[in-house]
Amino acid sequence: MEASAYAKNCPSRQILDRIGDTWSVLIVMMLADGPQRYTALSRRIEGVSPKMLTQTLRGLERDGLIGRTVHAEVPPRVDYELTALGRSLLGLVGALENWAENHIEDVQAARAAYDNPGVRVSA
Repeated sequence: MEASAYAKNCPSRQILDRIGDTWSVLIVMMLADGPQRYTALSRRIEGVSPKMLTQTLRGLERDGLIGRTVHAEVPPRVDYELTALGRSLLGLVGALENWAENHIEDVQAARAAYDNPGVRVSA
C-alpha cells in the first residue's frame, strides 16, 4: 500500500495527528537542546496537565520519536531525548513555531475581523 495521508485508512494520518499536536510540537522543540527530565518538561510547557504530558511522551516514544532512559537512582530519574527520527522533525516543527510566533498578530487581526463583521481591524 502506498502511503497517502488523504487515504482514509493510511497510517500516515496517525503520524500527522502526532506531529501536528500542540503538545508534541512543544515537547520536540524542548528536547532539541538535549535530554530533559519529566519535571523540566512539565514546568516549561505551561498548561499541559500531567496526564496529557505522560500520554504525549508515551505516544512519541511509541512512534520512535523520543527515547526514555530510566536511571537507577533514589528517587528514580527519567530522561527523555529525541531519537534520530525525532531529530529529523526539528526543521519542520521549528518552522511551525517560528511561523506561529511571527504571524500571531496577523491571525489575531483575522480572528477579530471574523468575529466582528463590519468593523475594520488592522494588524
